[in-house]
Amino acid sequence: MKTLKNTMLFLAALLPVACSNNKTDYDASGIFESTEVIVSSQVSGQLMEFTVTEGQQLQADSYLGYVDTTQLYLKKQQLMASRTAVSSRSTSVPRQIASLKEQIATQKRELARFGNLVKLNAANQKQVDDIQSQLSVLEKQLAAQTELLVNNNQGISGESTALESQIAQIEDQLLKSRITSPIQGTVLTKYAEQGEFTAPGKALFKVSDMQQMYLRAYITSDQLTQLKQGQSVTVYADFGEDQMRTYPGTISWIADKAEFTPKTIQTRNERANLVYAVKIAVTNDGYLKNGMYGEVKFNATKP
Repeated sequence: MKTLKNTMLFLAALLPVACSNNKTDYDASGIFESTEVIVSSQVSGQLMEFTVTEGQQLQADSYLGYVDTTQLYLKKQQLMASRTAVSSRSTSVPRQIASLKEQIATQKRELARFGNLVKLNAANQKQVDDIQSQLSVLEKQLAAQTELLVNNNQGISGESTALESQIAQIEDQLLKSRITSPIQGTVLTKYAEQGEFTAPGKALFKVSDMQQMYLRAYITSDQLTQLKQGQSVTVYADFGEDQMRTYPGTISWIADKAEFTPKTIQTRNERANLVYAVKIAVTNDGYLKNGMYGEVKFNATKP
């Protein structure tokens, strides 16, 4: 009985060692991270509405509030009124020169008629010359009037285009006054509150895509030759107290330059001074968190 008890105590003493050995049976280790975006204000003004809470799940382009747009709205109304006034000054060239063109047509008919009368000796050449002179004057007036009207309309068109550009700028500022989330994710930090004054570049909140996580690990030059982008690997998330969760992962990025071994990272070859960073994409099942330690095995393709 005593021998059996001693044997059980001996096996119990070996169990933690075995667990520890299994835990370190990996090719590299690192820390889980996610894509984080700090959303900042793009315009100045008071936060009239800002419905963001830390931990909130957001969809891409979801509406979260807006910055005061009163002055922008009034400016837009003013520009639209100016555009209407400018457009009213535009004239119709064909309508304005219709009278001159009719006079020219009449003179041309008279010129043709008197030309025939001269051939029949029913009119003299001076009458034809007078009509020709009047026709020449009318044609010059038509050319000058047309040029004047076209230049006037071009100037009005230029003013209208400038106003259109200013209105487009205001509309762009109005659009940027809306606060939205650029990505689907979780709100990690909130930096401002409703009612506060904000300015361009001032951070409002931080959102992170927690569904697609990345394990940033470091490998030696020997391991580098065994890896390529898109390669499937096995990732182990460390939940403490020898609790590990397995995930399928894909190598999404491999550094093109070596760096000195980070002090907080372990590699299989502890004597290596230079290592390469790799990022392994992992689909989060809800348990993975930023900053959590993880390990990876390159020689396994299935969890």
